[in-house]
Amino acid sequence: MSVNPAAVTGNGDQVAAVASMRLLPALRVSPTRSHPVEDDALLRRAGAGDAAAFKEVFVRHRADVARLVYRMLSGPSDLEDVVQEVFVQVFRSLKDFRGQSKFSTWLHRVTVNVVLMHRRSARSRPVLTEEAPSDVVADERQALPDEDAERCERMRAFQRLLARLAEKKRVVFVLHELEGLAPTEIAEIVGAPVLTVRTRLFYARRELEAMLGDEPALANLRASFSKRGEEP
Repeated sequence: MSVNPAAVTGNGDQVAAVASMRLLPALRVSPTRSHPVEDDALLRRAGAGDAAAFKEVFVRHRADVARLVYRMLSGPSDLEDVVQEVFVQVFRSLKDFRGQSKFSTWLHRVTVNVVLMHRRSARSRPVLTEEAPSDVVADERQALPDEDAERCERMRAFQRLLARLAEKKRVVFVLHELEGLAPTEIAEIVGAPVLTVRTRLFYARRELEAMLGDEPALANLRASFSKRGEEP
């Protein structure tokens, strides 16, 4: 099955990916504009092969999937290919979704697995650094040109740091600190105990704090990282 991704409009203001330890709430998912309440009947129809129903599922969730893919890939390289593969997997597997967990949790799990497989297969290929698509990372307010340039630089800097984290730590950091998911839900997504998730998150924060000195654009985050030095 081939999915033709539809454009998701945004206001074009690319937010710097410097969200950590709830420093910039604007980067975290707002419940009012993401993860809509699911229609169980819609999911059943989509799982049964109803093309119109599946298109509606795609339209509702494409932006959330694209944002998570972007953050886990450290940039938009291969973004659309990976998003398309996620929805191919959703199309193939939705018939097996029984509602034991929230659909958004199940979709996060599919997305994480597809991204991890893509990263493992792409490690021998060069990674291109590009600007974030405006429909993936968008702020709710307009920025002045100078502010936008500064955000983009901080975004690139923070993505470089995230890329240096070990895979398991990066996944829980992105899911918790950027996507706003609770450790219990992340545990379900990654198939690990909640304590393991909290431990990975703790060490991800600590390692990112230690790396901040390598990125002058992020120097002002060090104090905020230090305030979040709780044990797992």
